[in-house]
Amino acid sequence: MDLQTRHRLIVSDARNQSAVKDASVALVATSPPYPMIEMWDEVFAAMAPASVEALRGGRPRHAFELMHQELDRVWAECHRVLIPGGIMAINIGDATRTVDEEFQLYPNHARILQKLMALDMAVLPDILWRKPNNSPTKFLGSGMLPPGAYVTYEHEYILLARKGTKRAFPKPADKALRGRSAYFWEERNVWFSDLWMNLLGVRQKLEAEAPLFAENPGELAAVDEDLRERSAAFPLELALRLIRMFSVEGDCVLDPFVGTGTSMQAAAIAGRSSIGLDIAAALAPSIAQSMRAAPGIATGDAERRRAAHRAFVAERVAADKPLKYEGSWLKEPVMTRQEIEIRWPNLRSIRSDQPLEWIAAYE
Repeated sequence: MDLQTRHRLIVSDARNQSAVKDASVALVATSPPYPMIEMWDEVFAAMAPASVEALRGGRPRHAFELMHQELDRVWAECHRVLIPGGIMAINIGDATRTVDEEFQLYPNHARILQKLMALDMAVLPDILWRKPNNSPTKFLGSGMLPPGAYVTYEHEYILLARKGTKRAFPKPADKALRGRSAYFWEERNVWFSDLWMNLLGVRQKLEAEAPLFAENPGELAAVDEDLRERSAAFPLELALRLIRMFSVEGDCVLDPFVGTGTSMQAAAIAGRSSIGLDIAAALAPSIAQSMRAAPGIATGDAERRRAAHRAFVAERVAADKPLKYEGSWLKEPVMTRQEIEIRWPNLRSIRSDQPLEWIAAYE
């Protein structure tokens, strides 16, 4: 397979994506800082100092709005860089917080949807990512005494919105790319459910001594403890699903809050290009580490997908319900005609010819 994808890290404020061209991105897949979650207060304080003043002054709803006004600028930029029919996928959790002894919910997902609709995006059905909290003391409030206890949140949202109408694939070459990028029927049944289970949140391993890129092992960057503390990221599997669901081979994926590079790594594994933005330059070594690890992870991911599909085929055969089509590259039975051309890229290597840029080669 003669395919190369490019991956670029831009150290920049996500509110200013001027380095990204208009209508150049097929998918935005990101998880922003969550307004009114205490661990993100300092980030929002740097963007909107008045939000801290509002919190200190006992005006949490005003602080909530000021924080979201900063995110609004990001979503407007994302809308600008999306192609017609491009998708925005935003992983966000609502916040619960006590300010001046008053406990309440701050609905981040609803406030973001409000902005996406103001941008005239077509809001699509969302996904709930369930993240169980197994602590025996996870419940909030007075426990068994009504009405003083509160429901504990164990889920986050993946908000989905489209720029304009459905994406068109008018050229034969475009249709061929779409066919190669198909997913399995049984994957579709899981991925396009509105509830995702068994995807645990990941506290990413940040390597303070990882080189910026393999060709320059002497260039190091420190990762301070504050960055370590705020590095809780979505799982690689979540990013892979979104990229495979809403983009095709060779597309560009943007993450304006790239963190330690999970979305960039997933894009490389799936045969897409990527752009990541983050204001924290100190995270660059961990992104480089993620990119260097991608070929090995891609091999395991391909084996897992093939094994899972074979198990599905075996179950159908055992139930006397064999599949009647066969993949032209896969050489395995498939359920539908749309799966015949499935072919995933084999990520062979990733190189970096200059800092903060990587080229992935496939076979």
